[in-house]
Amino acid sequence: MKISIGCPPGPQSLDLARRAEELGYDRIWLYDSAAIYEDIWIHLARIGEATERIGLGTAVLVPNLRHVMTTASAIATVDRLAPGRLACAIGTGYTARHILGKGPLTWQTTRTWIEQLRSLLAGEVVEIDGRPCQMIHRPELAKARPIDVPILVSAFGPKGLAVTRELADGWMGVSPPPEAFDWAVQMVNGTVLGPGESPSAQRVIDDVGAWMVGAYHVTWENNPEGVAAIPGGADWIAQIESERPAEERHLAVHQSHCTHLNVADRKAIAAFGDAIPWHGWVGEAEEVRKRAEETAAAGTTEILYTPAGDNLMGQAETFFRAVESVKG
Repeated sequence: MKISIGCPPGPQSLDLARRAEELGYDRIWLYDSAAIYEDIWIHLARIGEATERIGLGTAVLVPNLRHVMTTASAIATVDRLAPGRLACAIGTGYTARHILGKGPLTWQTTRTWIEQLRSLLAGEVVEIDGRPCQMIHRPELAKARPIDVPILVSAFGPKGLAVTRELADGWMGVSPPPEAFDWAVQMVNGTVLGPGESPSAQRVIDDVGAWMVGAYHVTWENNPEGVAAIPGGADWIAQIESERPAEERHLAVHQSHCTHLNVADRKAIAAFGDAIPWHGWVGEAEEVRKRAEETAAAGTTEILYTPAGDNLMGQAETFFRAVESVKG
């Protein structure tokens, strides 16, 4: 079992990567959503140059956010700066595209992009937008092809799993893998409680709440009327509607997505009082360790811990200490 950590590319990511390397984390994965985070490739390059061992990863790249040739060149850059340390997970951009007011990409579009990316990194000529393209960098200007960087796919349904089996080196998701994969990364949110600390303490809400309210965001995207049926949903909707006109409402919904609680999110969580039904790994160290053992037994080969809030460093340390006995 490998233990990794994830965070947005931004002001905290370099210091977190350095500390994660000291603690013993295997990899740091950065998110990719240009409307709410800084540029993923700039921060991966900075981390690669400032660290010695820790692996680097994208969790997850969204194909339409940048041209496939641009991505191939970025991969070549980071792989030159930190040889053998980069892995790229790719997905359909469910949340990253919703923030732009768009739905996720189709799996056919995602498959084509991954195929093009693999061909470019192999040094092959590939048709893109109806014309032949190739990485033709001079030897002194980029790493020689082929460039061997593992590709993982974030997939949940049968179409995505088929693409994973056919094209990828591994799978990424938010649960144990639905089938056996040699490399299966499970994204995990949560926090380690101190002895006697209440699961509804303000510190816990600040550090975990941003992941829990994703249920409100997803419900709003698929069935806005259905949000009112969720505890606190009516207050959440009223706050969202007060902040933006209808055509801009998705911007209010996804403000602070997966990092912090916005005003509407705090109102939603307040509706639970002291009985917040956390869906992440929220518990004292022994409980969190048992959860890690269970997910390893279910086929997960790498736990990707995704702390939220402002105390990423502290959470990184308490989580690693809790699960390091599971690390292989």
